Amino acid sequence: MPTFKYKTTINGKVQNGEIEAENEQGALAKLKQKNIKVDSVKKKSSSSLMGPKKHKITERDIVIFTRQFSTMVDAGLPLVQCLEILGKQSDNPTFGEIITKVKTDIESGANLSDAMRKHPKVFNSLYANLVEAGEAGGILDTILSRLAAYIEKALALKKKVKSAMVYPAAIVTVAVTVVAFLMIFVIPTFASMFEGGGAELPGPTAIVMHISNFFRNQWYYLLGGPILFFILFKRVYATERGNIEIDRIALKLPVFGMLIRKVSTAKFSRTLGTLLSSGVPLIEGMDICARTSGNKIVEMAILNTIEAIKEGETIAAPLARENVFPAMVIQMIDVGESAGALDAMLSKIADFYDEEVDTAVEGLTALLEPMLMVFLGIVVGFIVVAMYLPIFKMGETI
Repeated sequence: MPTFKYKTTINGKVQNGEIEAENEQGALAKLKQKNIKVDSVKKKSSSSLMGPKKHKITERDIVIFTRQFSTMVDAGLPLVQCLEILGKQSDNPTFGEIITKVKTDIESGANLSDAMRKHPKVFNSLYANLVEAGEAGGILDTILSRLAAYIEKALALKKKVKSAMVYPAAIVTVAVTVVAFLMIFVIPTFASMFEGGGAELPGPTAIVMHISNFFRNQWYYLLGGPILFFILFKRVYATERGNIEIDRIALKLPVFGMLIRKVSTAKFSRTLGTLLSSGVPLIEGMDICARTSGNKIVEMAILNTIEAIKEGETIAAPLARENVFPAMVIQMIDVGESAGALDAMLSKIADFYDEEVDTAVEGLTALLEPMLMVFLGIVVGFIVVAMYLPIFKMGETI
């Protein structure tokens, strides 16, 4: 929606402001509703609309906003005043603009949840639905507090998984750098020495020489290959069939597959437990869990479970048929459903699997560290032995 700049005179002082509207007449009408006497109104230029550089809105920004919003609502401040304060004091200018837009929509008569749904990249369906439940039940401050806790735990889970990838990535990078240095700068020195000898090179030495020539003369394949693979992977993953197959393979990977399952279980349990405890209906909560699962196989399993529930089944039975979540999780869900305390049971499952992810990450790091070190040692050792074999051969001849 276009933005219009206006000038108004209050107590003899000229003040400037901005307002969003479809056209100039709409801007004047909105200002009139606010009892603002306007001196002039003009559309903001396109160059101004681009404004400063956009800043990425992080989950940390959303957590801080949600915590502060919850505190202000609990203190009894009106929503518009809360949003105005939070919009102005936000450290992220882009997020501040979005908060201000939400405030403007509320002033125009929209509900908070509807205003947030206009910005799905910031306030996802989970966020908007929980806010809607809070508005309907008159417990918006409690819901916002739960939301902040949920986002914090989801963020902590994501950091655990990322931390598991950092060490292996660092070792692989060092290994590739060392091998590339040897192939490009060290091996050619030996090659020139061996060529002068005129003798036939041993097999391992010849292999290393060919690899070195490839590194020096066809280096563009080494750079272009990974880039081409990444592009093809993204294109395949963007298709429905490719997305399903890649996510299915990911769940079957040794070590990593189990970690992905545990992360998916923790995320599903935490999300559904938070939604149910906040008053969101089961079917709607399951649908949100499916759309935010992050894995197509898990998403399909949850959607199939929803269809079974609509036909009168319990949650546990169809989930067990999908064979995605561990048997222990299915049993705990069955117990929670029978006892009428499914939300509490899901929270316990989420806490348990958060700890399981911690253990899995530590185990993965402990397993990969020696494996990568051994691999690096074998590669470097093979290169060293291959280079010294001709020297040993010449020594025997002498």
